[in-house]
Amino acid sequence: MLMKLGEARGRYRAAWRLLDVNLPPAKGATFSFSLNRQKLRVARRREGRYLLRTNLCEREPTQLWQFYMLLVEVEAAFKTLKDDLGLRPIFHQLENRIEAHIFVAFMAYCLHVTLRARLKALAPGLTSRAVLDKMAEVQMLDVHFPTTDGRTLILSRYTELPSEQKMLLQQLNLALPPQPPPRITAAGGTAGSGKSVM
Repeated sequence: MLMKLGEARGRYRAAWRLLDVNLPPAKGATFSFSLNRQKLRVARRREGRYLLRTNLCEREPTQLWQFYMLLVEVEAAFKTLKDDLGLRPIFHQLENRIEAHIFVAFMAYCLHVTLRARLKALAPGLTSRAVLDKMAEVQMLDVHFPTTDGRTLILSRYTELPSEQKMLLQQLNLALPPQPPPRITAAGGTAGSGKSVM
């Protein structure tokens, strides 16, 4: 019996603190327990409370709480950018490149938030991270075919989706765009030169 009590104490620590347990003095005797109502009152008073310290003494408490919640959202956004989206610091020296990097990071975050909202409505058991990991398996390939007149036919194709990814897209009411049309490079141009005609 004492082993079972010890296991219960380890597993349910928060609830155990609210009990008064009287162990039997001799073997074979039964034990008793009761709820300590004073400890329960103290625990309930502390439960779900925040204490915010600030030097903004002139502000209203409701406004301070809004500032704090905004801070929580900003920190969650940075955590998402670093962890889920894998955006790491890249050091730029030109102002337009810095702005472009920030813009791309912001757009990625907007798409992440949109995906999270869509998942909440259509597939509540899934997280944005799980969907991104699953869809990362889709690859885009460029297949190059040289022609007899010196040009190159380029077919851009994404890989065939496995059934699990197809079900995921169906659950989210999404569809992949059609495969892009083929491109052909102008004579003497290379695939990366931008000289291509549809």
